[in-house]
Amino acid sequence: MGKLTDKTLQSLTKAGIPGKTNDGAGLYFQISKAGSTSWIFRYKRDNRVRDMGLGPYPTVTLAAARLLAAEQRRVLAAGSDPLGTRDAEREARREAQRQLEARRVTFEQIAIDYLEAHGLSWSANWYRGWLRKLELYAFPIIGKLSAGEIETAHILKVLQPIWSTKTRTADEVRGQIEQVLDAAKVRRLRDGDNPARWRGHLENLLSKAEKKKARKRQHFPAMNWRDIPTLMAELEKIESPASTATRLLILTGARSHMVRFAAWREFDLQAGTWALPAERMKMRQAFAVPLAPEVVRMLEALPRIEGSPYLFPGRGKSGVMHANAVRNLLHDLGHTDITRHGFRSSFRDWASERTHYPREVCELALAHDERSQTEAAYSRSDFIEKRRALMADWARYATSPPTPNVVQVGFGKPHR
Repeated sequence: MGKLTDKTLQSLTKAGIPGKTNDGAGLYFQISKAGSTSWIFRYKRDNRVRDMGLGPYPTVTLAAARLLAAEQRRVLAAGSDPLGTRDAEREARREAQRQLEARRVTFEQIAIDYLEAHGLSWSANWYRGWLRKLELYAFPIIGKLSAGEIETAHILKVLQPIWSTKTRTADEVRGQIEQVLDAAKVRRLRDGDNPARWRGHLENLLSKAEKKKARKRQHFPAMNWRDIPTLMAELEKIESPASTATRLLILTGARSHMVRFAAWREFDLQAGTWALPAERMKMRQAFAVPLAPEVVRMLEALPRIEGSPYLFPGRGKSGVMHANAVRNLLHDLGHTDITRHGFRSSFRDWASERTHYPREVCELALAHDERSQTEAAYSRSDFIEKRRALMADWARYATSPPTPNVVQVGFGKPHR
């Protein structure tokens, strides 16, 4: 039987004197300095005295407080820590609530959230195309599922009908699903491995041969590499942001989107590197571009526009130059038969035909990593210095008049 009575509690509350009054067996009635009243269960564990709150008085009555204290004594007798047990129970309830809420958020909603978070820096066409592919192929099958419900079987159901006939589109959809599910994991809307990842997973279930053929089928009208020095000479005569952006595009082998949204904070001109964060890369992996001396000099001469973080600011919502600025410049110069993306092909053809750099170095220069997950893990290299030498050779060639009968081999002087 406890020491306190309801009448005693009323008297203590009316007096309002701060302190603790013992009811026995570890239960205390507490009045704080601010005058609030509550129940405390005091116990000793591991040679430490600990106080556990049992709730406010009179919301928690004397009888209820004694029951709560008795429950904590049973926990203590069983060898557990009452506070630790309560915290674990609360966390379990929070986790159950989180999982319940996660089941209410559909893949479609997560995809739209992802688009709103990242799409502001995309071109209008890329924005529309990204969403349209999901609407056509993914949403009808997994759109109403929660992220945690999506498994490999669902991904295959999306991809298998179009893998042979529309392989490139299918692989783009796969990459988009992977991005969305990665975002869901960060938001704690799913756990475990990503069922849409290619390496070490879907590559074992879908035809790799089809994927390779699809990459080969993609074709962008490109300028012959032999004509690049002539174009570069034309561009150097034009003092405009679009001209500088085009030269940066050509000399780095970058994608046009990478150049349009290039920000000064990404560049270390002293070290000669352009560090692109994962969110700016097609494969969502951070990537460093080595800059040839010609590129560094060009960027050092490029004026910085106050109030803009970008190399090539614009007046539109994106804050950068218009998506068609480079294309329009090329058309004005009479090059209506080539595309911006085609300069990557020009560089790759030059590297294959006129140098002896290893294939993996040439591919990585274009941010194409065709190594398997195992190979990449063991090599732990992005060949930055070898790529630096390759891009330096390319810049020398592109900015100099072509020399007949010279074969550039890499890792040494040109051989006649």
